[in-house]
Amino acid sequence: MDSCSGKKSWPELVGVYGQAAAAIIERENKNVNAIVVEEGSSVSGDFRCDRVRVWVDGNGVVTEVPKVG
Repeated sequence: MDSCSGKKSWPELVGVYGQAAAAIIERENKNVNAIVVEEGSSVSGDFRCDRVRVWVDGNGVVTEVPKVG
């Protein structure tokens, strides 16, 4: 995990709309692709330095701290 470059987590985005959060994440760390994912969705368990999952509720609002992985 320490080998990932740039900002690694965005606690300030909890409560923000997912698409807006994804845009902010990609602007603040050019090395990642932010992916909006609805709570309860199945995702792979692999760790990747170039990915940030933005977990949202049914209203599209971020529910967990987005972080690299």
